[in-house]
Amino acid sequence: MASDADQRTQPGKMLFLLLLANLLNFFDRSLPAVVAEPIRHEFGLNDLQLGMLSTVFVVVYAIAGLPLGRLADTRSRRTVLIWGLVVWSLFTGFGGLAWSFISLLIIRIGVGVGEACYAPVANSLIADMYPSARRARAVGIYMLGLPLGLMLAFFAVGPVVQLFESWRAPFLLAAIPGLILAWVIARMPEPPRGGADAPVANAAAPVQRPFRTLLRIRTLWWVIASGLTINFAAYPTSGFLVPLLQRHFELSLSHAASLTGIIVGVTGLIGLTLGGSFADRMHRGGGSGRLLFGALMLSLSAICVFAALCFGASALALFIALFSLGWLGYYTYFTSVYPAIQDVVEPRLRATAMALYFAAMYLLGGAMGPVAVGALSDRLALGAMHAAGAPAMTEGFRSVGLYQAMYLVPLMLLLTALFIYLAARCYGKDRLDLAQAR
Repeated sequence: MASDADQRTQPGKMLFLLLLANLLNFFDRSLPAVVAEPIRHEFGLNDLQLGMLSTVFVVVYAIAGLPLGRLADTRSRRTVLIWGLVVWSLFTGFGGLAWSFISLLIIRIGVGVGEACYAPVANSLIADMYPSARRARAVGIYMLGLPLGLMLAFFAVGPVVQLFESWRAPFLLAAIPGLILAWVIARMPEPPRGGADAPVANAAAPVQRPFRTLLRIRTLWWVIASGLTINFAAYPTSGFLVPLLQRHFELSLSHAASLTGIIVGVTGLIGLTLGGSFADRMHRGGGSGRLLFGALMLSLSAICVFAALCFGASALALFIALFSLGWLGYYTYFTSVYPAIQDVVEPRLRATAMALYFAAMYLLGGAMGPVAVGALSDRLALGAMHAAGAPAMTEGFRSVGLYQAMYLVPLMLLLTALFIYLAARCYGKDRLDLAQAR
């Protein structure tokens, strides 16, 4: 039997492992975005097809997450996590063996199935290890895997590609750490469900009609809407920012990837650590302060990204500075919204709630965002070509099309702020209803 000291340190150990798994989660899913231009040239793709690489992954990720979320609420979450980690790591490695665009799409489906289990399981485990007053900070630490994974991808993949003279090498190497981490997690105990909350009546009994029960929670409706718009902004940004910097500012792959790592990675280290602390402080003040904080920060994020696109057309440093400030605000979304979901949902349904949330936001936001921006980019590029009276498409016209299409990003960030505010208006009543049901 573990000692009391071991029990006290166990949540910290598990949270660290979840952070590492989240790092690999975002590193593996970001690989196609970093090497998008070499893939485009090798397989002769357009921007719509590049967007489809992300969309296919996201659609499968969202659909597979629903049954896997239910499985995590009724079976061992640790076992679900281990198998998911093994599957997504192996299929990431298979990506380096793709021989055509279609084969790469099929392989990314396997990555999506494996990763689909992760967020529902991880958020359920965190909610069982940390009480509500400390949950945002714990989520912030766990979500550091997002910027760290993106930083690792955008900073390291370029040099790896140059070293091996192939965009395939990073995919093959990425499979190894995930398999090792799965073995380590298999040796960790699983926390009891609801261990950080007040006891729930009939806690061992299954919930009848779980999805109908969840959809009665008005806060969850607005949170799902915010997830749709935040992913509509985030996925085109991570998927197209490297090509945008390469085309518009004529940077090399390594330089563009490194700057993207600063914009979407370094900012997350600040936004998630400070954002988690501020969000918990606002929550201790009572009411829906954590969500109102998120709404404010997402509004500022939208303004900064819009300014970057308006004023950065010919000034790289200004573009990087403003976009980075915007993405700093973007990261507070996770420390504001994710804990709120756990606050209004009972422990027996938390993994299912996260799976439902992710299914909606990825199918309607993450899946549609890259395709919408990619299709709009192609259309605007064609318009620029016709306006110039040119007989053929050039990289210059593709640059114009993609730059203009990115204006969808600040619009979606502003809508996210609105939906978080509306969730804040429902939060107090939903939290009271849950407390009365215990």
